[in-house]
Amino acid sequence: MLFDLRARGRRRTVKVVYSGLAVLLFIGLVFLGVGSVGGGSFLENAGREGGGGGKSFAARTAAAKKRVKKSPNDPAAWAALTEAQLREAGSGENYTSTTETYTAQGKQQLAKAAKSWNRYLQLAGRHPSVKLARLMTSLAFSPTGLNDPLSALRALQIEIAGSPPSASLYSQLTQYAYLTGNFKLGDSAMKKMLALLPKTKRPLAQAELEKFKKAIEKRIRSAHVSTSSLSTTSTSSTAAAKSSSTGAATKPSTAATKKK
Repeated sequence: MLFDLRARGRRRTVKVVYSGLAVLLFIGLVFLGVGSVGGGSFLENAGREGGGGGKSFAARTAAAKKRVKKSPNDPAAWAALTEAQLREAGSGENYTSTTETYTAQGKQQLAKAAKSWNRYLQLAGRHPSVKLARLMTSLAFSPTGLNDPLSALRALQIEIAGSPPSASLYSQLTQYAYLTGNFKLGDSAMKKMLALLPKTKRPLAQAELEKFKKAIEKRIRSAHVSTSSLSTTSTSSTAAAKSSSTGAATKPSTAATKKK
């Protein structure tokens, strides 16, 4: 990985890089029949019920919570709660179907689903649900959802591990890997994607992904320069403040010495 997310400065760099996700994600592979991150007909029916069904999904979430409370170590109970929360996030006032965006309330519900998902993963063992991983990638962690490429990448890897080889999935893996700075994984995923595509589509698909990679690298360099400048400015300001404070503190002592 390019970033150690525990470092404060690097977390700032990641935030700057990710601020342009909505612009960078859709890189034009749909017309190739490959697909891009966060897109596809699956999303249109994967749990977004904007404009109606809110009370019904809220009731399912409530029932799932009771099940979890009764059996807190049951992975199936947590899976049911996660899916119910995802469905609720895409229903009623939580989702605007005309603009295909989640409201602030909907994103709060997605955050709850992400928390339930993480607990589910702790209990699920070596073979977590492929279906649920797909929902988390496409809905919760998508650019229009929580916009969390790192979590999307992890969920996508679960989906790929339990699915037949797919050029579309490897295309998404390539993009998410690049977005998280894992260029080695991205390059490997792109090779697998190209091997699954018809030969006539490979050159254009490769060109699009390489252009996407260069855009990410440029954004990372720019973000790194920006955060480094901020850090340098902050350090200089702190040093100046300390120097000023030290000077002010020594003046009375000097005057007192002369008086003596």
